[in-house]
Amino acid sequence: DLELHLQRCQQLSVTILTDHQDLSNTDLKTVTNSPAPQQYRIRAKLRTYKPQKLHQSVKLHCSKCNSLQEVPDRDAFDFILHGSAGTAPNPELHNTSWYESVMWTTQDEKQRQIAIHFVRHDEMLQHPEDTLLMIEGGTLKEIWKLTKRFKCVIPVRSTEDDLELLDLSAPFLLQGNVKYYGCKQCSTPKPMKNLSSIAAEQQPSWEPTEIAQVLGIEMLQYVFVMKFTLVDETGALNAYLFDY
Repeated sequence: DLELHLQRCQQLSVTILTDHQDLSNTDLKTVTNSPAPQQYRIRAKLRTYKPQKLHQSVKLHCSKCNSLQEVPDRDAFDFILHGSAGTAPNPELHNTSWYESVMWTTQDEKQRQIAIHFVRHDEMLQHPEDTLLMIEGGTLKEIWKLTKRFKCVIPVRSTEDDLELLDLSAPFLLQGNVKYYGCKQCSTPKPMKNLSSIAAEQQPSWEPTEIAQVLGIEMLQYVFVMKFTLVDETGALNAYLFDY
């Protein structure tokens, strides 16, 4: 457990944070005054680390514009879904040549209209574990139920001409318990009919990278980011950890 390990590191008087046993120790002042890149072995105290909560270390990174952003929380996704539920599914977009549609009205007070579009392959539905589906008007709870049974779930809404993705603050794709996001700055979302090119493949795999490409999405990657402040008798040094 990294969080427990970091707490232990703070309690120790001295900790070695690098593994270059063949090198002699270098003062932090020398490190900060030297041109990069260099390889050093240091002996220092860990004064602070950020963020304090381990889950806050996970961010979303765009390799194209190099932006770093927070992972949207559950409430943000729920808010977007509630907003899109106000738009009724367009029945003219149901049952096309590449997907089969099912629609029903919920029995609660709001009587929401939900449409699920199951993408077909060779004019047939695939096994659930191989199926991509698109859902309109679903709640977060309903979407999570679908992700447990089907391979890929894409939340969408109707326009006059086609189905389209929701706001990119929401995930453009859910696969199992993983949510995939797109960069708002670098993406140019395309209508869902572009997915028909994957459905026409001999064996559609529904890989997130391929889905993102045909939908004009620059996919964000989950990264692990931390900042450590190290000190010795000669000075302080900020060390950054950035890893996929």
